[in-house]
Amino acid sequence: MSDPTHAQRASSFGSRAAAYAEHRPGYPREAIEWGLSGATGTPRRVLDLGAGTGKLTLGLAELGLDVTAVEPDPEMRAELARTVPGAASLEGRAERIPLPDAGVDAVFVGQAFHWFDVPAAMTEIARVLRPGGVLVPMWNYEDDSVPWVEQFTSLGRDGARKPARTDDLREMAHPEFAAFESDRFRHVQRRTAESLLETIGTYSMVIVSAPDESSAMLTRMREFLSANPATADGEFDLPLITWALRARRR
Repeated sequence: MSDPTHAQRASSFGSRAAAYAEHRPGYPREAIEWGLSGATGTPRRVLDLGAGTGKLTLGLAELGLDVTAVEPDPEMRAELARTVPGAASLEGRAERIPLPDAGVDAVFVGQAFHWFDVPAAMTEIARVLRPGGVLVPMWNYEDDSVPWVEQFTSLGRDGARKPARTDDLREMAHPEFAAFESDRFRHVQRRTAESLLETIGTYSMVIVSAPDESSAMLTRMREFLSANPATADGEFDLPLITWALRARRR
């Protein structure tokens, strides 16, 4: 089903760039290493595509990789420059990447692949990846196998759940890539009720909603967190899953 708000949602994050940088979770090292292990040889030159405020860029840089970040939104790039000042940061899009042919060993995409024109983006990603390199899209989302998390996310409908299109992306085929593999990695983010609501406030469905609608949803969520024993008092661990895909460039 088409989403009439897709373009609006995709371009909405710059208005919440500072909150995104502060409140969105990072990515577990084991998920990044799993993605890298899908390449032949030892990856050194890595592209973080649709890099946002640098949540994934930071994890890649901490592994000692040579990271280039590409992001179209200037507010998001400004936060990235503050978060990972040592990474090269370029303006660009997945469908038009400002890098030479076969110049990187891996392309990572954190929380953004579902915003791309995927067939066109995979053609362009194949251009900048060396043969044997790996494409690694990944997403963080709340672990709704935990009962209170499932109850909490149900209050926000799609605004507080993993992007609806990601289940279809595992089946995406492209002649330049082998079939996607997938894995899941559990981790946690330390939150309070208010900081979790700040996180929810950076989700695209919340950003683009009418103010009265988003306010009502956040009020329902705040009331739930106040009444829920696991979240009512001070800090708590928010259970998360990183869902990762990887496909090797032929």
